[in-house]
Amino acid sequence: MSDPKNPFEAMMTQAQEMAKAMNPALESFTPKGMEKLWPTLPKELMELTFGKGISSEGLDAKTRLLLTLAGLTMLGAQNDTQIRMTVRHALAAGATAEEIAETIAQMAVFAGIPSMNRAMDFAREVLDENEEKDNET
Repeated sequence: MSDPKNPFEAMMTQAQEMAKAMNPALESFTPKGMEKLWPTLPKELMELTFGKGISSEGLDAKTRLLLTLAGLTMLGAQNDTQIRMTVRHALAAGATAEEIAETIAQMAVFAGIPSMNRAMDFAREVLDENEEKDNET
């Protein structure tokens, strides 16, 4: 942190150096790059990890992920990576595009329309990616 005027830049530089140390193939570290390293977990593993394994009456992975998406929408636009990853995981757990959109839209009442719009933008990015992949196959 040699530049007191821009501590964020210094932290990003440090994170890039750490990422290269862990995996020399990483040219740079970015939040979007981190998304590519994080695989989508299978629904059964999500349910085991997030509660179904402990309580068979607990929430299923899809419901937990939609609740997580609602919370991230409430937190606002600084959660772009987390929102995109949660949308990917929700889709893998069986959520539909409509359920994802309804979850985000519901948060407009509590988080405000700008937060809802931004979360919708992030969700659309993931849905568009999925549509492109589906069209390729």
